[in-house]
Amino acid sequence: MRIIKLLLCLSFVVLVFGCGNQSTGPDTSTIHMDDFEAAWNRVNDVYPFFEFKKINWDSIYVDYHPQVETAEGREFYTLLHELLAELKDAHVFYQLPIAGSVVPWYSPRQVRDDKAFNLPLVKSYFHTNINTTTQGTAEYGVLQDSIGYIYLANLENGDLRDEFPGIIEYMRNTKGLILDIRQNNGGSIENMEVVVTRFMNSPMPGPKYYFLGEPLALDPLQPQGPFTYTKPVVLLINGTVLSAGESTAEILKQLPQVTAIGDTTAGGGGAASNASEATKGHYTLPSGILINIPTGYGLRYDGQHFEWFGVHPDIRVVQTEADIQNGRDKQLEYAIELLK
Repeated sequence: MRIIKLLLCLSFVVLVFGCGNQSTGPDTSTIHMDDFEAAWNRVNDVYPFFEFKKINWDSIYVDYHPQVETAEGREFYTLLHELLAELKDAHVFYQLPIAGSVVPWYSPRQVRDDKAFNLPLVKSYFHTNINTTTQGTAEYGVLQDSIGYIYLANLENGDLRDEFPGIIEYMRNTKGLILDIRQNNGGSIENMEVVVTRFMNSPMPGPKYYFLGEPLALDPLQPQGPFTYTKPVVLLINGTVLSAGESTAEILKQLPQVTAIGDTTAGGGGAASNASEATKGHYTLPSGILINIPTGYGLRYDGQHFEWFGVHPDIRVVQTEADIQNGRDKQLEYAIELLK
């Protein structure tokens, strides 16, 4: 699971940097203060949620500055972790030169549902093997009663753009479809559009996005492909769905044939854009540490933030780790019954 991997990564950082305070290189107190100032200023300049989250960033500076001044050796990494965690933002992470990415804060719904889904258990509901795209982004097949099933692990990889049209063609003669995006932590807007436009029968606007306070101009979404899937669709979501996964859910929920089942998504509404240096999410501190800070945000169709609020299901079906351990996917079972 993603959360476990990142916690293990953080443990590695602690092991590497926590075994003593000896410094063998340059004056680390100066380097760490430079990093702290750079990190604080980057967040201060671009972070979009100060008012929404009622964060007093100036007060946080006052709290952390003396701690950084007196930090010995590698204690700074703990302070950086805690500083970024103050934002309570699942899109914020940092990456040390010798370690992987570390996310300082997770949405409570991400933590709750991290083990409330198991793909091998889903596969046990099939009587035949299911298909997988080249990079494993999507897995798909047909359940009993001619019910199609597509699992989208993420919206990051190129195989989705190339192979999703074939997946929809594979589902053409099914009587209904389950689109499962549980555990989908996002990806690109382009891949999101590849998916949602195959279920639309007329143009529609997408959610609104803003960067550094300015609206992002986006063309309306247009139906794509030789046909669009307008038969009944059940969309499975839970608290691990994040970012572009949440935008996907919000768009599909507007369509008359789609019913969202499961639980509220994570609530990760931050965004970044490579359109300019100012709107990029990645920022490198003087020592080489990379931090990722959202520079924009998205709004649901009702004008509410994706951030923290997430996307709600039409029908809430609670599923726990205990259900999975007992060999039941109650959300999937509900979807199957709805489409029979």
